[in-house]
Order: sequence, then structure tokens, then C-alpha cells
Amino acid sequence: MVEQFLRTLMRTTDVVVTGLFSPAAIAAVGLADLYARLPLRIGLGLGSGVIALSSQDTGSGADANRDEAVTQAVLLGALAGLPFAAFGLLLGDWAIDVLGAGSEVVSMGGVYLAIILATSPARHVALVAARSIQGTGDTRTPMYVNGFSNALNVAGTLVLGLGLGPAPQLQIVGVGLATAFGNVFTAGVLLLAMWRPWTLANLVRPRDWTITRQLLAISLPRILEGVATFVMDFPFNSILLVFGTEVNAAYQIGRRAFQQVTAPLSRGYRTGTGIVVGQSLGEGDAGAARYGGWAAALLGLVTVGTLGGVLFVGAEPLVAVFTGDAETARYAVGFTRAYAVAAPFTVVYVVLAGALTSGSDTRTPFVARITGMFVGMIGISYVVGIRLDYGVVAAYAGIVVYFVWATILVAAGFHRGGWVGKTEAMMAERGSAAGED
Repeated sequence: MVEQFLRTLMRTTDVVVTGLFSPAAIAAVGLADLYARLPLRIGLGLGSGVIALSSQDTGSGADANRDEAVTQAVLLGALAGLPFAAFGLLLGDWAIDVLGAGSEVVSMGGVYLAIILATSPARHVALVAARSIQGTGDTRTPMYVNGFSNALNVAGTLVLGLGLGPAPQLQIVGVGLATAFGNVFTAGVLLLAMWRPWTLANLVRPRDWTITRQLLAISLPRILEGVATFVMDFPFNSILLVFGTEVNAAYQIGRRAFQQVTAPLSRGYRTGTGIVVGQSLGEGDAGAARYGGWAAALLGLVTVGTLGGVLFVGAEPLVAVFTGDAETARYAVGFTRAYAVAAPFTVVYVVLAGALTSGSDTRTPFVARITGMFVGMIGISYVVGIRLDYGVVAAYAGIVVYFVWATILVAAGFHRGGWVGKTEAMMAERGSAAGED
């Protein structure tokens, strides 16, 4: 949770500093981040696969298989980042322009996108390496590394973005450079920790194709989920741009405010639940895995649900931190409160999706998220907001419907329990079942 808080604080600082420039700058960063989420989703997809195998094999004592899995995931992550680096450098301006943004937004967003996508391989490696180490039960090492890196990132954003001291005021370029440096630094230190080795997860020469196949089998639905989410983010942001640049900027602010307040807990619970569920399954204790998933979901419901209430009440002063533009702030309060209403459902979805992932089931969260986005965020926002002319309020409602629907599906999937048998079969196939040599 501490690690996620610091990471989210870093991104929040980016938005706050960008908001000092103009609403157009906020929109530029928000639209560029749409594309930046794609390599992020792929890195998270590979991270989901490796934390499942790492936690299961740690629980069963199959250390050699675990080290195979983490090494292969790191290599795949680095290779998968190369096309994104090329895309950002060659097509950055076009990528922002195709969304229908104005010329000022296109100019700023294209440069920012090129800078942050250039370090996509490093971002993938950092995500995968952190999940590899976390799967062994060590959540402190990634926290220390990411915490220091994020502190450097925040300092870089302030110094380069605002031109503090002798540094030039690079504005949005400075924000991008700070993020790029953070990605490279984190990847390098985590790889060093695994290579030395200072962690239980070690880098080895990969040889086992069975592990490769299983890693991809678990990761691909999560990657496809991320790609589909990435694709559907575009029509939703285009719908918001129909309502105006200020509305799109307001969405970025509302989403960021929600993530800063609730995401550290939700993501921390997800990681912790994944470790507990994966290691329990590795030990052959399916009952403990089930209990761990439901207990974490209940804990998240109480804590994050309470924070959602605080966020709803305190939406106006929180939004004021991000922007002084009255129209943008008015819409941002609405988005913030919509996310606050969805908070209890969001955390249950995130926690149970993490439990299912460590149970080798990434298809159920995939279906839940994609159908929820299509029906809620896009369907309701377009049909009710544009076709029936209810305006931005439909986008607020669509966000809530999205998370309610997704939560119902993952809860049903976790309750059915097919993930237990799937994990047992995959562990037996790769020779990681408890009691095997």
C-alpha cells in the first residue's frame, strides 16, 4: 500500500503541476496517458502471470521453476516494450490528433507521449520484476525501490516542470522527463536486486517451455483485458471531448483524485491477496485460499468504502488542488463523486480479480471488465448522454454501472471455484505440486 501510495502520489503531482499551466495541458497529459496505459496494461498482464507462478511455486517449494518463470517474464517484458518506444517517437503527434484534440493539445501531448513511451521496455521490466519479488512474499524490496524512485520522480517533476532553482522551466516536457527517468531507475535497481541475488526470486538461464506456455496462458487474458480497456478508453474520451475540453480535463482530475485516495489500498489488497491465495494453493490448501480471498474483499469493502464516503464529501476542496478553472472544477467534482459512489464495488472487484489471477483464472476478470466498460462507460455515456441529450451526468452514471457489473461477475467466478482445479492441474504439469521434487 505504501508503494502504491507513493506511485499514485507521483502521478498526482504530475497532474497538479500540469494544472498550473492550463486546462489544455491537463488534457494533453490525460490523452497521452491513454496510449501510455497500453504498455502499462501489458506489463501488468505479464506481472499477473508471474506473480501467480511465483507465489504458487514459493508455496510448494519449487524454487527452480519459480526462477525460470520470473526470468522469462522479465525478458518478455523488455521485448514487448520495444514497439511502443518506436510508436511514441514516430507517431506521437498523430496519436493525439486522431482523437480530435485541438492543435495546442496535440503539440504538447505528442512530445510528452514520445518521452514516456521511449522507456516502455524499462517500465515493463520494473512491473514484472516487482511482481516476481512480491510473489515470494517480499513486498518490502519493491516498496523501497519504487518509493525512492518515485521521490526522485516527484522532485524532477517540480524542478524541471516549474523551473525551480537553476533548472529551466520545461513544463510538460519536464514532467515527461522525470517519469522516464523514474522508469529506467526502477528497472535497473530491481534487476540488480534479482541478479545479485538480494531477493528469493533470482535470474537464471531460461530453458523450460512448459513454464513459458503457462506464463503466457495466464498473462494473455490479462493483456487482452488491458488492450481492450485501452481501445475502449478512446471512444469514452472522445465522448467527453464532445462535451468540451474542460469536461475531458475534469475526468482526468476526478479519476486522479479517486486513485490517489483509494487506489493504494485497493492495489495493496490485491497484491497481498494474490500472494496469500497463490502460496496457499501451492501448499495444497484450497480452503485457506478461499478464505483469504473473501476476507480481503470484506476488509477492502469496509476500509475503501469508508474512504469513498470521505471522498464524496470532500470532493470540492480536493478538486481545488488540481485546478483553478471554475468550469473544469465543477465537472471534476461530479466525476470525483461518481468514483466515490463506485468505490466499494471497485475494491471488491480489484481484490477478487487478484485472487482469481493467482488461482490461474484471468478469463473471468477479463469478461467482467470488458462487458462492464462496454455497457457502462461507453454505452450509457453515448446513448443517454449524447443520443438522449442528458449530457455529462450520463458519464457519471456509466462509471458506477461499470464497476457494479464487473464486481458481480468476479464474485460469482470466485464463488464457483473452478480456479482451484485449474491451478492444481497446471502445477502438476510443470512439476511444482506440493511434495514433488
